[in-house]
Amino acid sequence: MSVFSIEKPQNPLPLVFDSPHSGDRYPNDFDFACDRLTLESAEDKYVEDLFAAAPHHGITFLHAHFPRSYIDVNRAAEDIDTELLSEEWSGPFEIAPSSRSHAGIGLIRRLVRPGVPVYNRSLSTEEILHRLNTCYHPYHDALEALINETHYNFGQVWHINCHSMPSTSAYPRHGIGLVGNRAKPVDFVLGDRDGTACDPDFTRALRDFLKGLGYTVSINDPFKGVELVEKYSSPAAGFHSLQLEINKSLYMDEDTLEKTSNYNALKNDLEKMIQFCASYVESRLTTLAAD
Repeated sequence: MSVFSIEKPQNPLPLVFDSPHSGDRYPNDFDFACDRLTLESAEDKYVEDLFAAAPHHGITFLHAHFPRSYIDVNRAAEDIDTELLSEEWSGPFEIAPSSRSHAGIGLIRRLVRPGVPVYNRSLSTEEILHRLNTCYHPYHDALEALINETHYNFGQVWHINCHSMPSTSAYPRHGIGLVGNRAKPVDFVLGDRDGTACDPDFTRALRDFLKGLGYTVSINDPFKGVELVEKYSSPAAGFHSLQLEINKSLYMDEDTLEKTSNYNALKNDLEKMIQFCASYVESRLTTLAAD
């Protein structure tokens, strides 16, 4: 099966969007043991549709077909959970489990949620390498090629890594979401790894635009951006990468996973945001040409 889609605009801008976690095509060899609906709750459901207008505004859009619970391209390839292995690791590189693997949400998920295992079995080295070779590396190669090609053609590239987050995870740690004395989840989180992955001017401009639409927005709290933002960013060299998280409760019922009545309104606002990003980038190209 095809593991991703790339939608290219007729008149491209130096903007690349990607949705690595919205895939819903479950491979035949997945062999999970948990409830399918519970597993689907780990997806960034509908995100590829929410951003479907991107190519109409000059933006190249890459999105995965495979689910993140099968293999998570937003993790380092070495972030392999030793508790999942049926044998001593014998792959061609050293594994380096991170705190995410220890929590059961590394490269290959062990837990679909706390206390709920994905599998009733262990995985072999061969099985993990197969997922890396058929899904992970092709997706990374495609994203890297799009970013590098765009940078070559324009001298700059802006990459937005599109995600959704459970409402239970959307609480900033530093009080932005406080209303009175009560914590409140935010609608969007923008992650630029504390300004090291993207020009902070773009991050702040996007925040202000979303706030102007009536949404609450946090920067780098509680999500700063992970592998796909860190790996392909270098603002000083003109590679800007930003992670965008949308609160799932804005557009879907998190229990049934069905779209809510607000879905189309949010999608319309996201198209306005897409147009804002396109206009922002066009203005920077004009400035560069005038130098």
